[in-house]
Amino acid sequence: MDAEAAKILGAALAVGLGAIGPGVGIGVVASGALQSIARNPDLSGQITGLMFVGIAFTEALAIFGLVIGLILLFVL
Repeated sequence: MDAEAAKILGAALAVGLGAIGPGVGIGVVASGALQSIARNPDLSGQITGLMFVGIAFTEALAIFGLVIGLILLFVL
């Protein structure tokens, strides 16, 4: 395997594996928020806002994986 193929494979693995964790995390966050809203509908506005904050932090991990993949692909 030459260096260019290894760079492409490394970038693909970084982006692909870097998206699995945040995908599961967003599912867990949304599930917990929906269960909380079902138990206490009066707090749905606060819970929804906190859910979006949690999703944003979780999505940041996927963006980090994308950035690392791009660094592997274009810088190294």
